[in-house]
Amino acid sequence: MADGRRGKLHLSKIYTYACGKTSLKGDHEQIGQPGFSRVVFCNEPDHFEAKIRNYANNYVRTTKYTLASFLPKSLFEQFRRVANFFFLVTGILSFTDLAPYSAVSAILPLVIVISATMVKEGVEDWQRKQQDIEVNNRKVKVHVGDGTFHDTEWRNLRVGDIVKVEKDQFFPADILLLSSSYDDAICYVETMSLDGETNLKLKQALEATSSLNEDSNFQNFKAVIKCEDPNANLYTFVGTMELEEQHCPLNPQQLLLRDSKLRNTDYIYGAVIFTGHDTKVIQNSTEAPSKRSRVEKKMDKLIYFLFFVLFLISFVGSIIFGITTKDDLKNGRMTRWYLRPDDTTIYFDPKRAPVAAILHFLTAVLLYTYMIPISLYVSIEIVKVLQSIFINQDIHMYDKETDKPAHARTSNLNEELGQVDTILSDKTGTLTCNSMEFIKCSVAGTAYGRGVTEVERAMEKRKGSPLAREMNGWDEDEDAQIGKPLIKGYNFKDERIVHGNWVNEHNADVIQGFLRLLALCHTAIPEVDEVTGHVSYEAESPDEAAFVIAARELGFEFYKRTQTSISLHELDPVSGKKVERVYDLLNVLEFNSTRKRMSVIVRNEEGKLLLLCKGADSVMFERLDKNGRQFEEDTRNHVNEYADAGLRTLILAYRELDEEEYKEFNKKFNEAKSSVNADREALIDEVTEKMERNLILLGATAVEDKLQLGVPDCIDKLAQAGIKIWVLTGDKMETAINIGFACSLLRQGMKQIIISLETPDIKALEKVGDKAVITKVKLYLIFIHLLSDLFVNDGINSLRNQVNRKFFFLKLQEFNAVIFRMK
Repeated sequence: MADGRRGKLHLSKIYTYACGKTSLKGDHEQIGQPGFSRVVFCNEPDHFEAKIRNYANNYVRTTKYTLASFLPKSLFEQFRRVANFFFLVTGILSFTDLAPYSAVSAILPLVIVISATMVKEGVEDWQRKQQDIEVNNRKVKVHVGDGTFHDTEWRNLRVGDIVKVEKDQFFPADILLLSSSYDDAICYVETMSLDGETNLKLKQALEATSSLNEDSNFQNFKAVIKCEDPNANLYTFVGTMELEEQHCPLNPQQLLLRDSKLRNTDYIYGAVIFTGHDTKVIQNSTEAPSKRSRVEKKMDKLIYFLFFVLFLISFVGSIIFGITTKDDLKNGRMTRWYLRPDDTTIYFDPKRAPVAAILHFLTAVLLYTYMIPISLYVSIEIVKVLQSIFINQDIHMYDKETDKPAHARTSNLNEELGQVDTILSDKTGTLTCNSMEFIKCSVAGTAYGRGVTEVERAMEKRKGSPLAREMNGWDEDEDAQIGKPLIKGYNFKDERIVHGNWVNEHNADVIQGFLRLLALCHTAIPEVDEVTGHVSYEAESPDEAAFVIAARELGFEFYKRTQTSISLHELDPVSGKKVERVYDLLNVLEFNSTRKRMSVIVRNEEGKLLLLCKGADSVMFERLDKNGRQFEEDTRNHVNEYADAGLRTLILAYRELDEEEYKEFNKKFNEAKSSVNADREALIDEVTEKMERNLILLGATAVEDKLQLGVPDCIDKLAQAGIKIWVLTGDKMETAINIGFACSLLRQGMKQIIISLETPDIKALEKVGDKAVITKVKLYLIFIHLLSDLFVNDGINSLRNQVNRKFFFLKLQEFNAVIFRMK
């Protein structure tokens, strides 16, 4: 598809869960009511009604100031600082006779300090302005009439414009997907800049617009979209499209958000729905706030204390001055005759001593202003600017892969980096690279793969012995010489399987079925280089890519997918040569977090119907047939070993189907898939649940998600600095513990508190499906675990003494409210 040809794939046959019909009931009934009043005239941005509605343009500004607001807003920011305001007052007073010095000496330092800070603010905001200009001047193809598309700057987009976004480009606005390079109008979207997720999201256009696959198709295209008003919710979208007297419901599946990126799809066509500050990503952002760091706030408190000392000195001095001045003239006698109190100004007049005392107080305040360090603010501003420069030029914070250095958008909060006390982090894609490598597998109860993982090295280190030169038959020096694997996603080393040697294994037929399942059970799309013939893959997740690459390297090359078939180059164990085999693709039961498994139903060239399934061990072992558990014990042991080594595992199994069974399933499956009820997914789950039973075990896969470069050292330094680190992961408990040690999150001598909810009672409740009861029981068990651990290890007196900040609120059937405050 790299040459721009339209992909002839009907992938709605593949994606049964993500792609489906939407009901006009429910939220769609609100269209036209308050909050759902937006009307978009597709391909008619100049429609008179669109002009009346006066939608926002697509220009986006993230700067803190404008040319008109810079001076007043910046001055306001400067005089928010108490010291600056104080010197402004004293500067004004310096123009009166109260000042013991000239006005210039008071005003000039203040002007210099404020000017320097304002210049710094202006430079930083100018840099933001330059970034805005770069974004707003990006180009996108826009329909200009007669089926012609021209490049146009993002800032010139209008609501209703038809745009064509090409592969690896960002979406310039919130766009309704109309069609794509695939016949079924699906596309892959990367939302990493929105939610940090690296896995690709699948989007699909309406069937009514999926045929708009050429530029010329838009010459006479007209449609009206009625949808929700601009809002900040990234995961909802409600609307309808009126197209040729059809009313088609819209949902988030058709919405492409600004700043997300088109991936693995040659191009898409879309209609602009929300522009500029109406887009969901901008709605979620806030105007550049006036941030003040803790150090600055602390400094203000110190300034307040110095004010107190200053006013106290001036107040005491003025009282003494007032009393003394009053005594200068008593009964016509002058105490301090040399001051001539009988002929003086108001500042020293004994007859108006209280007024003289007040004026003396003001003079003293002006005189003692040197106690307030106005230059301290300048010094701190200079330090912040220098810190920002050092951050921007720090070679250790430069990412070579993306060619991006660190960039401090503002210097106001530099010192906050040194005051972080807690870090909350995800594991995948944050601590790890989210780049999977196929490294080990278990087939027919035999473990294959001689690679050594980072976690295994950490485990050896914990045991107090250095990692041996040769571990599991793999020489570490050879591994070091090879470095990164030559094939991305594949780091498998085992002479028993590679280079076609698996045909000599005792269970070669099982290995053949295992590798064939890897090559068939997925949703990846192949791309064949017409010059070299090399096959690469576009997949939703790195796991899937690693599996099809491993199958290719081990003799089962997936090279072609059509609407109804998958083609492989298989290694024939009899002839030892590659043969072409075509499998009819009948159904794909998609993987999701609830099912924890994925299946495909295919028909081979001999006419056999096969259900191929891969999934988590927690749901797969219980689905095995009593005659399909031959290798279960060994496979379980291997999966546990792989989990201990920090690897991600999946169980592979299959079953043969008879024609009548499949026909009945397919009928019910299509009925559930075509349902427009709210229970659509539940109906699909119910149908697939009955089919994915009585499986025959083949084996298990193990892929490694390597740690990011320097993660252990980074976490170790953060821990030494006293920073508390929390990491969220969906791994098994043993895997999580070992990865924790590998990345230095856990260390020797650290106390471990393990709370496990994998109990028979919980599993029984989960099967019943009463979520309210399950939640209460889990809270109760967590409470019991925490309480027993504290009682056993610390004692009841220690529990009472461990009063700190965290609260646990438990409301169970046995308790009205139990509140414990624990450390």
